[in-house]
Amino acid sequence: MTASWPEILKKIDDYRWQIPTSYKSVMRVPGIIYASESMLEHIWQEHCLEQVANVAFLPGIVGCSLAMPDIHWGYGFPIGGVAATRVSDGVISPGGVGFDINCGTRLLRTNLTEAEVRPKIDELISELFNNVPSGLGSTGKIRVTEKELKEVITRGSRWALEKGFGQAEDIVATEEQGCIKGANPDKVSAKALKRGIPQLGTLGSGNHFLEMQVVAEIYDEPAATAMGINNIGQVLVLIHTGSRGFGHQVCTDYVRLLDEAVRKYGISLPDRQLACAPIKSPEGQDYLAAMACAANFAWTNRQCIAHWTRESLGKVFGKSLKEIGLEQIYDVAHNIAKIEEHTTNGRKETLCIHRKGATRAFPAGHPDIPAIYQKIGQPVIIPGDMGRYSYVAVGTETAMKETFGSTCHGAGRRQSRGAARRSLRGVDVARELAARGITVRTGSIGALAEEASQAYKDVADVVEVTHRAGISRKVVKTVPIGVIKG
Repeated sequence: MTASWPEILKKIDDYRWQIPTSYKSVMRVPGIIYASESMLEHIWQEHCLEQVANVAFLPGIVGCSLAMPDIHWGYGFPIGGVAATRVSDGVISPGGVGFDINCGTRLLRTNLTEAEVRPKIDELISELFNNVPSGLGSTGKIRVTEKELKEVITRGSRWALEKGFGQAEDIVATEEQGCIKGANPDKVSAKALKRGIPQLGTLGSGNHFLEMQVVAEIYDEPAATAMGINNIGQVLVLIHTGSRGFGHQVCTDYVRLLDEAVRKYGISLPDRQLACAPIKSPEGQDYLAAMACAANFAWTNRQCIAHWTRESLGKVFGKSLKEIGLEQIYDVAHNIAKIEEHTTNGRKETLCIHRKGATRAFPAGHPDIPAIYQKIGQPVIIPGDMGRYSYVAVGTETAMKETFGSTCHGAGRRQSRGAARRSLRGVDVARELAARGITVRTGSIGALAEEASQAYKDVADVVEVTHRAGISRKVVKTVPIGVIKG
């Protein structure tokens, strides 16, 4: 690349920047970056514009190749990328979902206040750390056979509910009610099943976490009230994890298989990591069926972790769950491909929406969101880094019109994990967090460096862009007081 971003990007407004189709001769649609001008230099340096442009080559893509303000370099698609392809003649790409299929967030509210939790935060975080398996290669407390795992990945959260994990209201407050239809265990490899059997009910490692948070600001009181968030100082619990090694193996298997499909169907791509297949082809249908299995694994995983979280709080505070008020606000995926109906160019079309590091953000009145949120829109859960803050937002009509009902998913990395480890020490990060009143427990003190605030963009800047652009609306800001990292 010899040009600079000011020479490539066309400014639409302060928060939207276009990559015109003239940038690369075979781009089928333009690219749109949601970002402030101050973010663009880093986005440019990471070569993310190239990935946004490359996604625009995909057969059947409609609208624009989209990037959220938390965009950073990913496999094929940028993390923070959104693309819609027609089901009739478009393709599905595992790179547009990612390796951690249905990595997502689950948010619980409590009736507890910071004043009640602070004196017991060390005890609480230790209890949670002991009760929720975490860490690289961690194995869970749930023992399932291969036959039982196939039930899990077919039925999703309802399997967990029937086994005594959680409550019926959790299912209502979960995207797709915790289960994508069309999951077929026969399309999952024996290796993926083997990896998944010991990992059900585990938090994992990397950027996955369980966090005790305190409400710091309320921007939209009616929306916050609908979510059961009523006061500054109210304590919430945020769970962030996905499909673990099971989903990773599913993606690995299908990247290889769809690389062969690219040649079989004569698809021309600028990057092999965009390996894909026609949605209606046997290969495309097989991937969607296997991806659904991984998505259902992830929802079951978060359902079990939420159950143990409730147990832990009940034990530490000596109160019933009703007294503590551990109801689920919402659970939403941010690494997934979904078949949805959207209006493009004035007509309804059935599309495959790839959201990779992007959150669904449906507006008020949409039939796919729970009745309790019909008046405010779908909750959007946006974790930041463990040293600063996170946000809760809601979806909007603008998102439906511009981004196929999508918005950002988090802060987005500024440094690779390797670069963070080279510049920081985990023990120093832990010391800094403690000085800020944040209790942290981890299975690897050295790995904390990878997740330090310095390694991430400021999520406040990211959320401000999506709020100002109108693709999600801020409701609540929270700050961490206790964190479990794998």
